[in-house]
Amino acid sequence: MSDGAGLSQTVFDDGDRALIRAAQRGQRGALEAFVRRHDRWVRNVVYATIGNPTQVDDVVQHVWTNVWQQIETLVDPSRWRSWLYKMAKHAAIDAGLKDARERRGRADFETARHGVARRSDPARKLIDSERHEHVLDSIKGLPPIYREPFVLRHLEGWSYAEIGEAMSLPVDTVETRLVRARRLLRTALKDD
Repeated sequence: MSDGAGLSQTVFDDGDRALIRAAQRGQRGALEAFVRRHDRWVRNVVYATIGNPTQVDDVVQHVWTNVWQQIETLVDPSRWRSWLYKMAKHAAIDAGLKDARERRGRADFETARHGVARRSDPARKLIDSERHEHVLDSIKGLPPIYREPFVLRHLEGWSYAEIGEAMSLPVDTVETRLVRARRLLRTALKDD
């Protein structure tokens, strides 16, 4: 359930479990359908972990390769969400991208800022673009324990219970981390 206009939400239903069971029986088309259905979600999990859009494609490809190789290890198809979340998160961390996040994030910001300035003369468009980039940079700057639940809640529209299940956290902890993430984000945006 989404409580904000414009938030996307991945639909998780019995069809996902059926696709997983079919994929576990070796039906390639079932896994391909599952990938099409949840690729965007996996991309957002990876992005929330590494914070660098230029590396997402490589990590996501690695995640889906791992899913194909390890689909039989998922004992309970109803728990696929937390299994896939952990796989995506660990693939991003294992890729060694976390350490390079700040350096590449600043380079991406400069590239985008200069690109917008060349494409458009209106000052308003430039200011809006810079503001958008600043918000994204501020989200990227959140510590991972706060950034991950923030992205899942506010960009993906997940419930606190879904976040808790995926991150193996009690709902109270999820709520606390979201409160702290919002506070840190407000402070970062206000200071600038």
